[in-house]
Amino acid sequence: MLWDSQRYLARHGFIIERGQALVDLLDPQAGERILDLGCGTGDITAAIARRGAQVVGVDASAAMITHARERFPRQDFRVADAAALPFHKEFDAVYSHAVLHWVPRASEAARGIARALQPGGRLVAEFGGHRNCEALETAFAGALRRITRQDYRSPWFFPRLSGYAARLELHGLVVRAAWYFDLPTPLKGEDGLRQWFIQFLPHHLDGLDEATREAVLAATEAALKPALWRDRAWWADYRRLRVVAERAI
Repeated sequence: MLWDSQRYLARHGFIIERGQALVDLLDPQAGERILDLGCGTGDITAAIARRGAQVVGVDASAAMITHARERFPRQDFRVADAAALPFHKEFDAVYSHAVLHWVPRASEAARGIARALQPGGRLVAEFGGHRNCEALETAFAGALRRITRQDYRSPWFFPRLSGYAARLELHGLVVRAAWYFDLPTPLKGEDGLRQWFIQFLPHHLDGLDEATREAVLAATEAALKPALWRDRAWWADYRRLRVVAERAI
């Protein structure tokens, strides 16, 4: 899909903030060579580099890579598909935040990550897990069906912890730690919910006329307000997987 990098920065900066916290778990060391898988706007790539590591940021979105290069011209950014990584034993670590749920070809991604790492190199990743944003998807699918007669098609892959850990192990990564946890997340502004759908589900909205689009978004808000509106904010019902693994020696 086509990413709106400006909207992403303005309205969904909480994703970048969450990614900064994951960098502490990565604990990058000076001189290490690290792959930022799904680097998006490049903010985390730059943060890792500030700790002294040599970082390559890759993303499947050419628009995001262009934006990242403009913002951080000294960094190494490349367009690359997470399911078809071109690297071989090049990195001490692979870091990935809020990305792998966009990669349904999970086995290819696991294989490419393992291949990109040097023996003993580590993976630190966090992404959407089983039932992530279940309420959001259910309400949107219902509104879309009622108003447009279109069926909802989820763009995401939200695995169970056990299944994903087994997949990593199958492709040569030893899982050292894994967590599955709820992460209720506030969305920015009173229109935060509709901005979330506009950002992440544009393939269902962009083809609708303005009145129909507004009707779908309004119906989705009405369905979700009893459960997800509190303290004058919308809260996304996120559930996350976090994994720490290393390539077998």
